[in-house]
Order: sequence, then structure tokens, then C-alpha cells
Amino acid sequence: MATTSVTMRIDEELKAQAEELFADLGLNMTSAFTVFVKQAVREQCIPFKISRTEANDDTLEAMEEVRQMKQNPDLGKAYTDVEEMIEELLQ
Repeated sequence: MATTSVTMRIDEELKAQAEELFADLGLNMTSAFTVFVKQAVREQCIPFKISRTEANDDTLEAMEEVRQMKQNPDLGKAYTDVEEMIEELLQ
């Protein structure tokens, strides 16, 4: 089977982390990428779930609070000066 080159750009630190992981698994970057591509072709999709990080309860609560404050500005105080906001928060 003939082979061809694929060139891609990736964050330097991420590449180093991936190479370390793949080495521990007995693979190099080329072998790991080939495994990924073969699995994607076989399944006709990305072979793992791709999704946003799910927000935890605290984050969901904060998001709801902001939504409510946008609907009713009287629920909270708005600031135009970050220093003023920090000063009030530290009191």
C-alpha cells in the first residue's frame, strides 16, 4: 500500500504531551494518528464524543442568576468602574 505525507500544525506543548502518552502506549505520533483515522473511516464519524464541557451546578446557578439580572436590572448593581467594584467586594 502506498503512503503519503500529512502535515499539520499543533500546539507545541500539546504535541509533547501527546508524544509522551503515545510512547507509553507503544505508539508514535504517526501510528496514533493512523489509528484515529482508520477508526473514523470504519465508523464513518469521529470515534469519540465531542462536546462542550458540561457546567457544574454552581456554574449553572450563576448563569441563571445572570440571566435573571439581565431581565431585571434591579436585582443587582451594575458597575462601569472595575476598581469601584473590587473595592465594594472587599468591604
